[in-house]
Amino acid sequence: MPKPKNAYVCQECGADHPKWQGQCVSCGAWNALSEVHLGPSTRRTSVGYAAAAPELKVLADVNPDDARRLPSGMSELDRVLGGGFVPGSVVLIGGEPGAGKSTLLLQVMASLAQDVKALYVTGEESLSQVAMRARRLSLPLTRLGVAAETRVEAIQSLAESEQPDVLVVDSIQVVHSDAVDAVPGSVTQVRESAAVLTRLAKRSGATIILVGHVTKEGGLAGPKVLEHMIDCFIMLESSDNERFRTLRGHKNRFGAANELGVFAMTDKGLKEVANPSAIFLNRGEAPAAGSVVTVLWEGTRCLLVEIQALVDATQGSHPRRVAVGLDSQRLSMLLAVLHRHGGIFTGDQDVYANVVGGIKVSETGADLAVALAALSSLRNKALPRDLIVFGELGLSGEVRPVTNGQERLRELAKHGFRRAIVPRANQPRESMDGVEVVTVSRLGDALNALDRW
Repeated sequence: MPKPKNAYVCQECGADHPKWQGQCVSCGAWNALSEVHLGPSTRRTSVGYAAAAPELKVLADVNPDDARRLPSGMSELDRVLGGGFVPGSVVLIGGEPGAGKSTLLLQVMASLAQDVKALYVTGEESLSQVAMRARRLSLPLTRLGVAAETRVEAIQSLAESEQPDVLVVDSIQVVHSDAVDAVPGSVTQVRESAAVLTRLAKRSGATIILVGHVTKEGGLAGPKVLEHMIDCFIMLESSDNERFRTLRGHKNRFGAANELGVFAMTDKGLKEVANPSAIFLNRGEAPAAGSVVTVLWEGTRCLLVEIQALVDATQGSHPRRVAVGLDSQRLSMLLAVLHRHGGIFTGDQDVYANVVGGIKVSETGADLAVALAALSSLRNKALPRDLIVFGELGLSGEVRPVTNGQERLRELAKHGFRRAIVPRANQPRESMDGVEVVTVSRLGDALNALDRW
């Protein structure tokens, strides 16, 4: 009898190692290797055996089937997916506990079941719990198939017999395979279960949606190779005590990545927010120092958000730099640029920066707005309420252009803003009626523009 083999798998990236060592050679993580027991190999080799050659086609003769999209019934979700579900694709949705992943998918599946064959497989809840949630959300219950199962072989057999168009597995961390000698949720089990479901999707043409957990750092739990196996990875994000949820695309083989969808959590489930800029710009009536509006470019849409800053005398020996929705390291860099090239010293001040509404800013177009908001709070002088600022700040004090500048200008005019400070390279190609656009190339030019108002 062949002896069983052991392997050591990194819990961070999923890389295999023949023996234990302190550091993973693939990702560099320390003390991340865990022992996995492998069964004896049953593979047999035959002398002279040759695999059948795959069929060769010219790329021009391959039909891309661009029109084959299955709308989810929610325009915000379709935006993030690139137009809807693609048959034969595997979609992974992650998020923190309580973000609304199961609620969103149950709403989508109940809607899809009215037109196509849909199957919802849960491994974390009982069928009675799923039915209770569906009744609370007032969803149609007559045509959606549900099952409670954690064995991937049983899920595969059920899918092959029922042949659904859309299959949801909630969640991939509790699914396990009988062929793998490891506990559910381990790297080996997650990787093998996802591989079985991925092959099922490609072979049957069904769309498979996997629910994934997140770690305490906010990343997707499980091996990093899981993100390479699937076709689309989206993350449902929520902030503490926040009513709104943002659905952001991190990977999409069939559409643009970094798309953003906005939902509101209600007693009837997640509802789409058609105009998120109007919600994030729900400002007070009186002007306040340290507040300015900027335009972000998220995927294929413009989003207007309010940047707030609070500058106060430090109470300790070291000034604090706190950023919510922004990169704290970038905040420190912007304050250094403001000091070096604008003559504004904040070394003895605590600086707090916040993006209103729980939005996370991942682009550099908000640099100038953050710097001017900090200056406004330091001087205790409110900026005009009809002012919008966007632009990237370089270390030498230059204001660099941002992508899709013309679309951002049209968006601010549509929402009634009448003044704007933008990079000189993003100046409007045609005159904008009723909008005063000040173009700047240096940080000092932006500070001089504020003194005029």
